[in-house]
Amino acid sequence: MLVRLLRGYLRAYPRDLVLILLTQLLVVAGMLLMPALNADIIDEGLVAGDTGRILELGLVMLAVTLAGAVSSIGATYYASRAAMAVGRDLRADLFEKVQSFSGREVGRFGTPSLITRITNDVQQVQMVALLTFTMLVTAPVMCLGGAVMALRENMALSAVLLFALPAMAVVFALILRRMAPLYRRTQDYLDTVNRILREQITGVRVVRAFVKDDAERERFRRTNRELRGVSTRAGFLIAMMFPLIMLLANLCSIVVLWFGAHRVDEGAMGVGSLTAFLTYLMMILMTVMLAAFTVLMMPRAEVSAQRIREVLDTSSSVVPPVHPVRELPSRGRVELRGVGFGYPGAEQAVLHNVELQIAPGEVVAIVGSTGSGKTTLLNLIPRLFDATDGSVLVGGVDVRELEPSLLSSTVGYIPQKPFLFSGTIASNLRYGRPDATDAELWQALEVAQARDFVAELPEGLDAPVSQGGSNLSGGQKQRLAIARTLVVRPDIYLFDDSFSALDYATDAALRAALPAYTNGATVLIVAQRVSTIRHADRIVVLDRGTVVGTGTHHELMAADATYREIVLSQLTESEAA
Repeated sequence: MLVRLLRGYLRAYPRDLVLILLTQLLVVAGMLLMPALNADIIDEGLVAGDTGRILELGLVMLAVTLAGAVSSIGATYYASRAAMAVGRDLRADLFEKVQSFSGREVGRFGTPSLITRITNDVQQVQMVALLTFTMLVTAPVMCLGGAVMALRENMALSAVLLFALPAMAVVFALILRRMAPLYRRTQDYLDTVNRILREQITGVRVVRAFVKDDAERERFRRTNRELRGVSTRAGFLIAMMFPLIMLLANLCSIVVLWFGAHRVDEGAMGVGSLTAFLTYLMMILMTVMLAAFTVLMMPRAEVSAQRIREVLDTSSSVVPPVHPVRELPSRGRVELRGVGFGYPGAEQAVLHNVELQIAPGEVVAIVGSTGSGKTTLLNLIPRLFDATDGSVLVGGVDVRELEPSLLSSTVGYIPQKPFLFSGTIASNLRYGRPDATDAELWQALEVAQARDFVAELPEGLDAPVSQGGSNLSGGQKQRLAIARTLVVRPDIYLFDDSFSALDYATDAALRAALPAYTNGATVLIVAQRVSTIRHADRIVVLDRGTVVGTGTHHELMAADATYREIVLSQLTESEAA
């Protein structure tokens, strides 16, 4: 998986790959040439007492060193550029893929896991790519070239390699066999740590309200300890590799010195040749060790590549149409024809055979008990999910056939939990319509009952907003979220319990100001408060995903037991009348 992933992304950078190969070959050639030159200096210069020869070969060594240094800088530069480009492209593709996911796919992976895959997993693949370009590419050439040069110096002593290389291979195989499952567990624990950390940060008020600080600390400490344990075992295996390799290398050096000294004493080998042979031997062993270090990183990168590929290979359940409709025949009309929806793995569907027609300009309220499917029904209209049965039509066209940009500009959705982006109030309000004027922003704020508190801020529209709107109260965030949608002026407004954080006076003032601003637009309201929806043109009652009643407030009070029960749980009989 790792090789296939890298091969697919490296195809875009053939020039860098060629330059990496050429510069690395020059580096290897220089490194292989240096011991031979050093041997010649010893045997032909120092032993023979030829100063001119020493100077001549010294200048050659200096030139080779300079060329090797330049080549090494070039190899590192191009390797880094290619590896970082792969990381950049992977992050961009993952981000684009996640942006295309519906809530179904995001729920399947989980937000913490997606964050880990886009950051840590990409970093693992990127690091292996860099190590491959800088170490693994040179290893075969260095080993082959070193073996040839060692044989050139002395054929008999080269038999040491027949023992050293297989022994190193056995050590690497044993370590690699134990590394792969540890790396898989490491990435899983990272997901868990991210999830717990995210929950504790976003739910800090709940944690403190229930005095669960110690319990949450212990939960995080336990998971963190498990992550540390797995990482320690993996680190121990890596750390154990280097002493074993150095032990083998030193044993080989002792053997070479023992037998080489006898050959020098017999006159069958020069001192320079013995020195060069030792250098080539250590060069081969060190190259194999560095290559092995890269190989040891591969199991973790392989796991990361699989996790990345899982995201990239996942198709969104909300697919853009091949031939999208770019014009609506009837603006503001909403129809649900036999709509059903069920979440993957759920025992039963959330919505069953929902039939609903909403005319342009109509104000329709949707009520029902908790879990009756109100929010799910609203999510189907802007196509946050696709209906599993039936069809949802906006403006007379199935939403699955509409151009996504046309659908988003036609339908304005205010979710249950308002979310604001870090920036300013103005940047948040212009999120759906960047060209909106300040006057239009103030008008939307006035309708949303947010003008007063924004005007009181020293910076006004330029007042800063923290990530998620954490520097604002719940009611302020909700009003700004409403204003953000009002700025767009869509044909259809979807208010998904968007008034829940408002007090009764603000709720009443906002509802009184909305009709004039949304005049001619279709409005769908999900609300728990009867006072918020009792004056709607039509009220739809949902019970366990099925429409059990529809009509005005007074009609339903007289004919629908479910609606009457909801109303009387909040109002007295006289107030309801």
